[in-house]
Amino acid sequence: MSYIEPAPILDHANPLDSMMERFHKAAEHLGLDDDIYNVLKAPARQVIVSLPISMDNGDIKVFKGYRVIHSTILGPSKGGLRYDPAVNLDEVTALASWMTWKCAVVDIPYGGAKGGICCDPRNMSTGELERLTRSYTQSMYSVFGPDKDIPAPDVGTGPNQMAWLMDEYSRAHGGTVSAVVTGKPIVLGGSLGRVQATGRGVMTTALSAMAKLKINPYKATVAVQGFGNVGSWAAHLLKERGCRIVAISDISGAYYNKKGINIGKAMTYRNENKGSLKGFDGGEIIPADDFFKLEVDVIIPAALENVINEKNAENIKAKLIVEGANGPTSHKADDILLNNGIVAVPDILANAGGVIVSYFEWVQNRLGFKWSESRVNRRCDSIIKLGFNNVYKISKEYKVSLRIAAYISAIDKVAKTYKFRDGSFTFQKT
Repeated sequence: MSYIEPAPILDHANPLDSMMERFHKAAEHLGLDDDIYNVLKAPARQVIVSLPISMDNGDIKVFKGYRVIHSTILGPSKGGLRYDPAVNLDEVTALASWMTWKCAVVDIPYGGAKGGICCDPRNMSTGELERLTRSYTQSMYSVFGPDKDIPAPDVGTGPNQMAWLMDEYSRAHGGTVSAVVTGKPIVLGGSLGRVQATGRGVMTTALSAMAKLKINPYKATVAVQGFGNVGSWAAHLLKERGCRIVAISDISGAYYNKKGINIGKAMTYRNENKGSLKGFDGGEIIPADDFFKLEVDVIIPAALENVINEKNAENIKAKLIVEGANGPTSHKADDILLNNGIVAVPDILANAGGVIVSYFEWVQNRLGFKWSESRVNRRCDSIIKLGFNNVYKISKEYKVSLRIAAYISAIDKVAKTYKFRDGSFTFQKT
């Protein structure tokens, strides 16, 4: 029997440090009292489980699983479930906190949560992944629930895992409980528009920010780092609206074409090439270190945490960064970008399209009624635009970056809600 341990945490790349640094700055601007500060900074619940799984070769491996509930102040907690070898408690805690602020900044009645299993899904069979997912769900019977905690897909998971999770939870509760999870296949109650939702939110916030910066989308050049679901759909939708996507990248390398990359061709190639751009001939290969040095108007980091950091932030020439990934910019890079006049639309706003449409899926499941894709897209766009305009207004009022403004907006909402719910606090306008 073997035990799968999480990868070691590198202190300089710890996303929890970045989240707490921004939380602290926003709390200072708000003048948040110490009691509320202490309530909001700490997760409400952390669950760690060991999952013994029978592998196809007959061996038993024990995987470590996590579920962190950061907050349920605004409503049931919501957050993805990721399968990745680097999953660890600090990462999951940071992501759960980000979910709280993400839901609050776009005014969705959810708290924040996140889950993860330390595994490498690329080296596991379908049967092994199903057994792992069902075992994890069994360990979380008392955590999950449509009015308690609602998981969704994340890195390394998708509709199949969500279908197994829903089925396992439903079996234990004696009937189909569709609303326990979102990101399901359409035939199991998934929402139309969910696949492209996060990329769509990135597109909408990018266009909103470009309008404020007076960047003409029909003349704008864009580089998209990360060509998974979020990055590819953001690129595709921005190209449809006139932008020229001159660079894309994934784990196989970075590809540049100053005349513009054919995004439809790139998406088709990736889908037919086991999810990789390796061998793509639509652009010249450039060194990965040169990607953020490109002279473009907009950069969209849509891959991993901390890819923009104190080592490369000074080299960025773009006017605008729109964060498709969670935590792609380290807190040490924030001041560098600000001092260089680079506007960054933060992750908790830019990539909120996914949780918005997850919320729509949950609502549809609760109602037993399906919305059209156009209705989903229209409502998602409206919510994202309202969120952006509110954050932009706060950034001008407090004279802070869009990132700190987004945290101010979110923390203020959660703090006020907590004061109304807890009679021991006297409500004061912040």
